[in-house]
Formats: sequence, structure tokens, C-alpha cells
Amino acid sequence: MDDYRSPNPLKSDDFSGEPNQNSNPINPSKNLKVVNEEQQRVEEENKIRKAFKERDWNEIKSADSWAVFKVMAEFVEGFEKLAKIGPCVSIFGSARTKQDNPYYQMSVEIAAKLVRHGYGVITGGGPGIMEAANKGAHMEGGKSVGLNIQLPHEQFHNVYIDRDKILNFEHFFVRKVMFVKYSQGFIVMPGGFGTLDELFEALTLIQTKKIGRFPIVLVGKSFWKGLMDWIEHIMYTKETCIDIKDMSLVTIVDTPSEAVKAIDDFYSKYLLQPNF
Repeated sequence: MDDYRSPNPLKSDDFSGEPNQNSNPINPSKNLKVVNEEQQRVEEENKIRKAFKERDWNEIKSADSWAVFKVMAEFVEGFEKLAKIGPCVSIFGSARTKQDNPYYQMSVEIAAKLVRHGYGVITGGGPGIMEAANKGAHMEGGKSVGLNIQLPHEQFHNVYIDRDKILNFEHFFVRKVMFVKYSQGFIVMPGGFGTLDELFEALTLIQTKKIGRFPIVLVGKSFWKGLMDWIEHIMYTKETCIDIKDMSLVTIVDTPSEAVKAIDDFYSKYLLQPNF
């Protein structure tokens, strides 16, 4: 999601042995950063050029067929491992959140409370908030699921996921299907683009009635206030891009107890089952 590990060190053939005009013997880490940024730039350019490259039908058919099989394999593994997982709540948030951050500690507490209330916990499997949530579930002996995503610079799963409940995905869209299908609710902690992607995926599916309504709880009123004000005053009031009822699809809280209570209150009258 938001976390990226540094690329591998340069290969030996990247060094000619000759002085480089950009070299800086005083700060070699700065030199490495510059080279890494150049490598990333070249990779991005190659991706763009590849999108415009003409391919014959055999190339297209071969590449696309292989992609279909890889996607199918991810779906099959996900369905097999999660089909009998039982009621779970997904917890989202930044991979960059440190252990001394209050939101990290809150995530541990929220997950622990959810387990005590009979839920398992699903996360994106990485560090930060994800690690905190898996840690809280693990501490209480509950189900701790990690849906890890393979990123260009690799995201490694955290150590608090149950060994039989680690899944690794290459495709974000397959991973998001698993979150939605097997979660009875989302608790969204402060995070970056990946967290917002997951939040708005859930909101869109509920708004368009592609899935049933399930609770979405945002934790941290001060963090989410600016976004929610923009949604209300610009999206709804000024531009009428959404309906007034869409404003009620989320609940905003400030404490772990409030977050878990929002999930409990919503499902107190339902039998829990996969969303579709």
C-alpha cells in the first residue's frame, strides 16, 4: 500500500571504476538515491513506451491468455483460503505509521476488541497500521488475516498474521474483491492513497448497490474532517455529484471503543455472512 522498500543495491556492472561527475564521496547514500531515481524514471518511460508498442495478434493472445490464468489463480487461492474464515472486519491504514504513533496503538486496541467481540481481522498484510491490527488480533488469539500485495520494491508481510492465512497478490483488483467479499465491515485508520482507494472502493460498491450496505468506520475526526467537509460542501452541496443519503454511508469516531461499537450496533440485527 503506502510502504516501499529501497531498491536493491546497484549491480557490479553499474560501476565503471572511473570517476563520475555526480559522485559524492562524502555522502555515498545521496549518490545511490540519485541513481535509484534515474532507474525509476527509465522504468516509467519504458512502461509508457510499451503501452504504445504495436503487437501482432499472436503476441496479444499469448500475453493476455497468460494474464487471465494468473488472475484466475489469485481468485481461486483467495476463495479457497477465505471461504470458511467466518465473520471478519478489515482494518485499513498507512503502512508508514510508526509504533510510537497513537494511531498504531489504537489499531492494536481496536483489533483486540474486535476479536473479543467475535470477529476476525483482515489487513493488507504489511507494516504500519496493518501490522498493528494483525498484532492486536494475534495477541487475543483471534483470526489474523493478511492480504499482501506485491509491489515494485516489495512489501513483506508482518509477523502477526496466522501462517495459514497469508495471501500474496499481484493484482490490486483481485485483492480488493477479497476484502469486500469476506469483510463484515471496514475500519479505516489514517492513511495515504492506498487507504483512500480502499475506502472509495467500498463506498462506490455500496452506493451503486453492487453489494449490500456494511459499516464503514473512519477513525480520527481531525484526520478525516477536511475530506468529509469537501465531500459535503463541494461534491454534494455545490456540484450535486452525490445524494444526501450517501453522506450517511460512513461513521466517524475518535476512540477504539466507538469504532467497535459502530460495528456491533450495525450487525446486532443481522446474521453475518459474505457480502456476495
